[in-house]
Amino acid sequence: MPPQEHQQERGNEQPLLEDEGDETAYDSTEKVVIVGIDDSDLDILSQAPPFSWKKLWLFTGPGFLMSIAFLDPGNLEGDLQAGAIAGYSLLWLLMWATAMGLLVQLLAARLGVATGRHLAELCREEYPTWARMLLWIMAELALIGADIQEVIGSAIAIKILSNGVLPLWSGVIITAFDCFIFLFLENYGVRKLEAVFAVLIATMALSFAWMFGETKPSGTELLLGILIPKLGSKTIQQAVGVVGCIIMPHNVFLHSALVQSRDVDHRKKGRVQEALRYYSIESTLALVVSFIINLFVTTVFAKGFYGTELANNIGLVNAGQYLQEKYGGGLFPILYIWAIGLLAAGQSSTITGTYAGQFIMGGFLNLRLKKWLRALITRSCAIVPTMIVALVFDTSEDTLDVLNEWLNVLQSVQIPFALIPLLCLVSKENIMGTFKIGPILKMVAWLVAALVIVINGYLLLNFFSSEVTGVMFTTFVCAFTGAYVGFIIYLVSRDITFSSWLPQPKQIPGTE
Repeated sequence: MPPQEHQQERGNEQPLLEDEGDETAYDSTEKVVIVGIDDSDLDILSQAPPFSWKKLWLFTGPGFLMSIAFLDPGNLEGDLQAGAIAGYSLLWLLMWATAMGLLVQLLAARLGVATGRHLAELCREEYPTWARMLLWIMAELALIGADIQEVIGSAIAIKILSNGVLPLWSGVIITAFDCFIFLFLENYGVRKLEAVFAVLIATMALSFAWMFGETKPSGTELLLGILIPKLGSKTIQQAVGVVGCIIMPHNVFLHSALVQSRDVDHRKKGRVQEALRYYSIESTLALVVSFIINLFVTTVFAKGFYGTELANNIGLVNAGQYLQEKYGGGLFPILYIWAIGLLAAGQSSTITGTYAGQFIMGGFLNLRLKKWLRALITRSCAIVPTMIVALVFDTSEDTLDVLNEWLNVLQSVQIPFALIPLLCLVSKENIMGTFKIGPILKMVAWLVAALVIVINGYLLLNFFSSEVTGVMFTTFVCAFTGAYVGFIIYLVSRDITFSSWLPQPKQIPGTE
């Protein structure tokens, strides 16, 4: 009997969905309530209810918010540079990097659903004070670096759409206030807020698909780029950038919290299995959409600028102007199409960054603050340095590109401090119960983590070898590197103990 009919027969008047706003859209005080088959009809402790399209729709939302981090201005810049410099040859890597990102995000969702707590909260409980504070600082630095890129991306789009009337710093201010407007929408409920983000993603998809249609990239070369792996010495830097920018440290914390917006009974194994099934489907669909959008951007710039003298000079600041010069106006000037897509990417990613900042700060420090105060603190951490950046670099595109490289390095440094705690926690039976990852998935996850860390290590080594000069600076970098590697070794080794190899009694999360 379908869930809806069974619910009516029982005379249950509880709605399938509740989304009245309260303290915050993803706070535990207000969740989307999922009602379906009566537990008495099913051995709910051992199996999940049958698949339901209506249930999938009710679980749809968190994965698409998570996918926005794969579409932020930093990723778009990596896409356009990969296309301009490497042509179609790195499309296969973009696809597999997205698949690796999906694996990491599915593990984050698994952690949040199975435990009922998000990654920052679990880190607070599992690590000693000094390690916890270091993890918090690293997460905040990664978030600030990502947020600066996102706000600057929005400001660039606003400057283009205003024909240069609004300078970069004014775009930063507008973006800061836009964040509070979106936070105000939380009062109308989770589903309506998710609908706003769906509109922004659709705007990106439409804008970049329009550009794809205007420039008409080669379909044959596109398919060959996806199916045939190629990697040359001249494109290694872009390849590293493609993989390095897919895993966003703050997004791992964010997704483990977003999945708790649905009311799942953690005492019942079947209900947890059901939630994991729907979240896996939804997250996969969301990242397929993000891959297609990134594909549009990469191929547009591959068609327009690969093999030209401009290829090595294209960045987020001048990309729109170069497109305009090459392809002209058309029905609607391609410069403005690019700016609209960039604005949607920047606006959506700054909002999700604010959410991530609230969860990171609240989880690590166990803070219980009002929604507006949490937003103000989180926004200020990024807006103040971003305003300084906008004022200093508004007239220098080259300097802004150099700054963007440093911000990419900053985020690359932080990746192990989100990945390693995640993999350690989802492997622990005393935390995950029967939902801990198995040996094969554990091996694959650690291989992916090692690959991402090694690739970013290469990026850092290459960057510092060209940028670090002087005895004092070199000494500082060497000391920092030693402490950095030592902390990574500590995070990995603290969970490799003799007791972890002994069989542990199985339990269902929430029944202890």
